[in-house]
Amino acid sequence: MNQNVFDDPRITAIGLLFEASAGLSARFAAQLEEHGLSSVEFEVLMRLARSPGHQLRMTDLAAQTSLSTSGVTRVVDRMERDGLLRRRACPTDRRSSYAVVTAAGLTRLDETLPGHLQIIEQWFTGQLDPAALAALLDGLRRVRDAVHPCATAGSGDSEPHAQPTAADC
Repeated sequence: MNQNVFDDPRITAIGLLFEASAGLSARFAAQLEEHGLSSVEFEVLMRLARSPGHQLRMTDLAAQTSLSTSGVTRVVDRMERDGLLRRRACPTDRRSSYAVVTAAGLTRLDETLPGHLQIIEQWFTGQLDPAALAALLDGLRRVRDAVHPCATAGSGDSEPHAQPTAADC
């Protein structure tokens, strides 16, 4: 095998991405645990809180997270039991339902976000100047849209790129 393949910048790029992600994930997990949330529960609360009406169809929530539809159902069930979310039937489609953040869920986010933002600033965005951060965000959106085109389904995302419909997902 050609030794130069190990020095390929593509290998370096993906390796650095995975290393950075693992390091940040470990820091986030410890901080979220202090607030009684798993990283998945935090992701669900954030996705819902950032969506119009603080709600998403369950299928759109699955498309935006790292969970399958059955995985989202289990997480929403658990979070509903904890009072952080509630389900709401879709008035136009009996087959669909929405996950909606409750006041208790928003309160939990309010308590969690200051420490979360501090970690983001210290270990991620604070490591980059504004131009580097803008370039990174652009690049990450392009990669995200290529590998996970339904990640913004139902969010009301107004980013200037073609967005698949929920039927495409």
